Amino acid sequence: MKILILGAGQVGSSAAYHLSREEANEVTVVDMRPDILRELQDRLDIRTVVGHAAHPDVLERAGAQDADIVVALTDSDETNMVACQVAYTKFHTPTKIARIRAAEYMNAKTLFTQDAIPIDVRISPEQLVCESIEQLILYPGASQVLDFANGRVRLVSVFADRDGLLVGQKIAALKEHVPNTEGRIAAIYRGGKALLPKGDTIIEEGDEVFFIADRKDIRVFMSEIRRLEEPVRRVVIAGGGNIGVRLALALEQTNQVKLIERDPERARIISEQLNRAIVLVGDAADEELLLEENVDDVDVFCALTNSEEANILSAMLAKRLGSHKVMALINRAAYVELVESGTIDIAISPQQITIGSLLAHVRRGDVVKVHSLRRGAAEAIEAIAHGTKENSKVVGRRLEDIDLPNGTRIVALVRDDQVIIAHHDVVVESDDHVIIFMTDRRKIERLEKLFQVGVSFI
Repeated sequence: MKILILGAGQVGSSAAYHLSREEANEVTVVDMRPDILRELQDRLDIRTVVGHAAHPDVLERAGAQDADIVVALTDSDETNMVACQVAYTKFHTPTKIARIRAAEYMNAKTLFTQDAIPIDVRISPEQLVCESIEQLILYPGASQVLDFANGRVRLVSVFADRDGLLVGQKIAALKEHVPNTEGRIAAIYRGGKALLPKGDTIIEEGDEVFFIADRKDIRVFMSEIRRLEEPVRRVVIAGGGNIGVRLALALEQTNQVKLIERDPERARIISEQLNRAIVLVGDAADEELLLEENVDDVDVFCALTNSEEANILSAMLAKRLGSHKVMALINRAAYVELVESGTIDIAISPQQITIGSLLAHVRRGDVVKVHSLRRGAAEAIEAIAHGTKENSKVVGRRLEDIDLPNGTRIVALVRDDQVIIAHHDVVVESDDHVIIFMTDRRKIERLEKLFQVGVSFI
């Protein structure tokens, strides 16, 4: 598949890294900064073109006439929209994906039609990050909460602690502990290494456990792995940028929210947008300010400024001063693991959250959702099964008879409105939403072929 990425910023570079690792993809990156492109080309097997992402001649040099997908990820919404328009009008590019940051554009849905601005998929990293933080606040104690089947099923990552009812016991005991619910442990990471759990696998303290369950049963399963925490009431947000304001708007109806912004004029504008949240002018890394605002009584402190260094410092300070849980927005992937091993509870990576939206539209087969996990090493995928037993490798077959790649397991199916947790004798039917956990994403091509119908992909 020929993929043209416009913009080599944080999100664009991350997309190039993930997509170029798959042998079937030919990736070209366009940017106006030759030094950034040289650095990318030194690290990745890609082609680069220097120039303005929306100029027809630049797109032609980049191979837009042969591209299967154009992914416009520059820092300018307007450049991304014009680039997709040029790709559609001049080069007839089949799929056009654009990063749109401004809520004013995202909310104007009638703009994005083939007769107006022909963008097939709009991605807002700010909106995706905000939704991700909301889920973490809704389920305190979780380190990741991922939606499938329009929210009917959720895959949750939690770290086992000694207060978990199942810790120190075999996984097979889970059914006895919660007999009237359906859920499954999808994977366990111990010491950074993946274990595919079996009935006799014993959960140990410190394990990172991924489990999948119906939305209504999430808290029951969490209590099996760690002590349930009190619901979040008080939230402090550091940074009044797009993400900070979106999060404050989303939480202010149900939580006590304070937002700290350095710029007085920006703080004034934000205060007019918010209804209940309190806006404070100041530096989130100012110890006196945090003490005055009783940061020791805060359930969650979210550092969401544009500076990851400021986010790390303010989150560490808030934790030292007594905040129950601290989160920090981290752009550099190399920092994420380093930060989470210290005093910061959760490092939020916009690239990690955003890349799944791109991968869902690049995957062959009818893939409707992809979540990138473990800094890109693993993936959770929702694919729709099509065909019949005669022309499909999954439809009409029991799960134990499907030839899955090593490190891959089907963990749940959604059939109409019914959630079916995967067991060996479950038979896949056409139009089932199949949820798959892969500990090794390098096997993705083999998995895609399983969902192939006949000789062509759906």
